[in-house]
Amino acid sequence: MSIRLEYDDYKSWLVELKDRIKTSQIKAALSVNSELINLYWYIGRRITEIQKHSKYGDGIILQLAADLKKEFPDTGGFSPSNLKYCKQFYQFWQQDPISQLVVDLSENSQILVNKIPWGHNVLIIQKIKDNKEALFYVQQTIANNWSRSVLQIQIESNLSARQGKAINNFSITLPEPQSDLANQLLKDPYNFNFLTLEKDVQELELERQIVKNITQFLLELGKGFAYMGRQYLLKVGSKEFKLDLLFYHVRLKCYIVIDLKAKEFEPEHIGKLNFYLSAIDAQLKTNDDGPTIGMILCKNKDNLIVEFALRDVNKPIGVSEFTFSELPQRIQNAMPTVEELEKEMFKDEF
Repeated sequence: MSIRLEYDDYKSWLVELKDRIKTSQIKAALSVNSELINLYWYIGRRITEIQKHSKYGDGIILQLAADLKKEFPDTGGFSPSNLKYCKQFYQFWQQDPISQLVVDLSENSQILVNKIPWGHNVLIIQKIKDNKEALFYVQQTIANNWSRSVLQIQIESNLSARQGKAINNFSITLPEPQSDLANQLLKDPYNFNFLTLEKDVQELELERQIVKNITQFLLELGKGFAYMGRQYLLKVGSKEFKLDLLFYHVRLKCYIVIDLKAKEFEPEHIGKLNFYLSAIDAQLKTNDDGPTIGMILCKNKDNLIVEFALRDVNKPIGVSEFTFSELPQRIQNAMPTVEELEKEMFKDEF
């Protein structure tokens, strides 16, 4: 008798679900993604509730997939694997609730998770265990309009643990809210794994490789950076100076100077960059621009030394480390030295 009642309950819900899917398909013409996410949330919630209050196990998912495929043969998204994702999606956001997300999506269409595609949602709940960290990637996906492949790269590079972690003096050198935004722009460390370099790479080679891979570099920097040039020439008095990399940030509305250091951070690096920022403020900055920001990207650093070096500096500067993929030792050993290259180039002249 109990099994029969459960079967009748399932049949009743199946009729209701079919009607809901048909309604969702009509609404989809107006709002494809949010309506789809609402539907998947509902399916996940109902599967969870039915399994909790009945003897059904995962068999209900297989039965539901077969019934929905029969009713909607030309509609995707009702495979057993996707129905399991619906259940996982609902349960993920129900554990350790977050007020912005844990509501019935069928009653509130403004929830963050239905502003990103289903594939993005599935990727996040597969890769991330913590709700707050997952929320970070949902918000960043919305803000930056990431594709799923870009989202995966950012998750694998552990962006949530690096964002806003650089040591800087922005709180005392920039007005709010620019200081908060600038702080969130910087990461520590920066991930240059799109480069493959020798262990003892020199700064000019690092710079050259970054420019060669400028698209990936801009992705790592984040949204809003516009590339202005490499070895950007400044004339101060009778001398010429060259900036490693110059950018303009469209949200902060300011120039950003990046100084590359293929070695450990030293306090004197701050003085040199501070000079560059003063020159940019005097020569390029307009009344509509914010204060020029400096970024030192170095191979490694002692955080306490950086903090002391930034004390009493009145220009906004941040310091971060960077990581990259080293060439395998066997390849490094096989590469000719500068002397060997020169000898080969000029051997016919002797």
